[in-house]
Amino acid sequence: MNKSADVAGVDRIALIGNYLPRKCGLATFTTDVHVALRARYPDLAVDVYAMDDHPGRYAYPPAVTAAIPQDEPLAYAEAARAIEASGAKAIIIEHEFGIYGGSAGDYLLGLLDRTTLPAVVTLHTVLETPDHDQRRVMEALLRRCSRVIVMAERGREIMERVYGASSRQVVVIPHGVPDRALVDPDTLKDRFGWAGREVVLTFGLLSPGKGIETVIDALPKLVQRHPDMLYVVLGSTHPNLVAHEGEAYRDRLQAQAARLGVERNLDLVDGFVDNETLLDRLQAADVYATPYLNPAQITSGTLAYAVGVGKPVVSTPYVHATEILADGHGVLVDFKDADGFAREIDRLLSDDAERNALSARVYARGRTMIWPKLAEATMAEVERAVATRPSRIAAPKSTRPLLPDFAAVERMSDATGMLQHAIYSIPDRRHGYCIDDNARALILATQMPELDAATRDKWTTIYASFLQYAWNPDVRRFRNFMRFDRSWCEDVGSEDSNGRTLWAIGVTARDAQFAKHRDWAVWMFDTTASLSFELGSPRAQAFAMLGAAAMLEACPGHRLALEILQRFPDAHLALLEEARRPEWRWFEIVLAYDNARLPQALIRAGMALGRADLVACGIDTLDWILAKQTSPEGRFRAVGSESFGRVYAEPLPFDQQPLEAQATIDACKAAYAATRDGRWIEEAERAYRWFLGVNDLDLPLASTGDGGCFDGLMPTGLNRNQGAESILALQLANCAITTLSIGVGDVAKAPRAAA
Repeated sequence: MNKSADVAGVDRIALIGNYLPRKCGLATFTTDVHVALRARYPDLAVDVYAMDDHPGRYAYPPAVTAAIPQDEPLAYAEAARAIEASGAKAIIIEHEFGIYGGSAGDYLLGLLDRTTLPAVVTLHTVLETPDHDQRRVMEALLRRCSRVIVMAERGREIMERVYGASSRQVVVIPHGVPDRALVDPDTLKDRFGWAGREVVLTFGLLSPGKGIETVIDALPKLVQRHPDMLYVVLGSTHPNLVAHEGEAYRDRLQAQAARLGVERNLDLVDGFVDNETLLDRLQAADVYATPYLNPAQITSGTLAYAVGVGKPVVSTPYVHATEILADGHGVLVDFKDADGFAREIDRLLSDDAERNALSARVYARGRTMIWPKLAEATMAEVERAVATRPSRIAAPKSTRPLLPDFAAVERMSDATGMLQHAIYSIPDRRHGYCIDDNARALILATQMPELDAATRDKWTTIYASFLQYAWNPDVRRFRNFMRFDRSWCEDVGSEDSNGRTLWAIGVTARDAQFAKHRDWAVWMFDTTASLSFELGSPRAQAFAMLGAAAMLEACPGHRLALEILQRFPDAHLALLEEARRPEWRWFEIVLAYDNARLPQALIRAGMALGRADLVACGIDTLDWILAKQTSPEGRFRAVGSESFGRVYAEPLPFDQQPLEAQATIDACKAAYAATRDGRWIEEAERAYRWFLGVNDLDLPLASTGDGGCFDGLMPTGLNRNQGAESILALQLANCAITTLSIGVGDVAKAPRAAA
């Protein structure tokens, strides 16, 4: 009796794997799984995402929701977005090494990292001696997937022993088989021209690993006892083998039979037949042979099908065969043992009673493996995965601002400067330093309230020294990336890093608490800021404008700062007009990182120059980007890094990074300074609350008590590393939101977060 899949509210799932008409065993399996699920649970929507090794070659049926070109990384991200938006409650993955792109198929991990859904993976190969990449991918699948399905007990044992899998996570569900009646083979032989002949069958994609040569070597002895017997090898040559050597392997098998004088007893049927024809031929055979050569083979769909229709099987003792044929349900022969195959096939063909008794026992075992039972067992695991999906960390009760805290910044810094990256909260020295982070750290050292004088002096000097050493006078550019041994990775840093450095220098000239640092910053700006006129990146120009605006406040009438502010704003207005559409009020045809810096720079430039048109344009474009950064629930939603570079496209929600929230707060602070409209305070606070857990995942990014900040929101949760950029974004946001609130009299002092 059919029933709906309503346990745990599962009404839609995504199924990922190969799919017919792609010619391989996994495509057949995935197709059978899809058909079985739909038949057993008619109210369940099953969206198929077919892995595609040759885009455009296959005419997929309507059941296939989308194809994923296996070697295109962006296609995996697109599939993840489609799955996430579909309303699916879970993902079922059919996994085989070689069908997913990347090193050992690690592109699949990128897809899973971009979905929040619980996943169940069926492993079609379980490697006992994986290489480095295979182990890495398998261990990542174990971390990400709620349930891991294997098709043999040996697979479970290997997963636990080799990969450290939990016994609760790994479940055994035998390979599905068709639900067909047990029939007398002689009643079907006429269809295939086999009448009056004893037929031994092997089927599947033809390749050397199948051991077909072993049975051909056995044919001379068999033919002596059964002159009319026929060994049928049904299946087209494996596509990878055809691509490498054409049909040379098939020709070698035919030549082998000719040398042995048994060519009339061998039929190499070249074709990838449909399931019904395949099953008809299988039922018409007297004995099924699997002479495979790989002892570690965990799964054989062909063997499962043979058992499903009750075929007496003679097989080599690979893992799947030893399990499914145990307890008198088949016959095992050593690998490459042609005499053993001849002996056991002869015995079965010569004794009708024994052959029929074995057939009945095998058929009874096959009843436990029919596709409806696989569908039920698989859905039971999906439902458990959905029902036991861990709940998210609750958002903090208080969303009041945190006090600025220098501890995490100090943790990530040494006598050279601030290190770029961390593994969790521990600095990762392998990636060294960059001027981007040290420029931000220098700004923070000027903004951080209640920092004791000695600490402020020490770190302001260190970060300023990094910027000073990064200056390359030979090419008049700042370098960006430095190795941990203090050697530079480049002679010239990116335009954006150069613009950001000028911004930090301008802010230091205005806000540093020690005159010696202010004097240094004015000198450094005078020495380096003319590079601004060669910057072509709108963001780099915006950073330079912010630095120039700060310099004008420090030194009213500063000639070079004034020239920078007069040079770029009109160019940005022109960019806006060129890119504008009725629904698109932005300076570029794409969104990227640090978006709010563009309107912020226009507002600050307009205030410095007394140009109301620049302020108005900055306010208008800030209003537009804020709308793009708002979730349907009204929360701040940072433009995800997956959105970058998509022409005239709506932003995507992940991965969300702290930099975007901080930039938005700073831009709103500039808008408030220009307009005194309290709305900008509210918008700044909305962006700030993103750090505290008022976001799409209800997860706080601020690591309260030590000033740390996680690196971003992934679809599956937090990126729990705490790099320099993220820590600085939080602390600069703390400074901005605190001074902004104090400036309008909202609070006298921000409360310190509880540890």
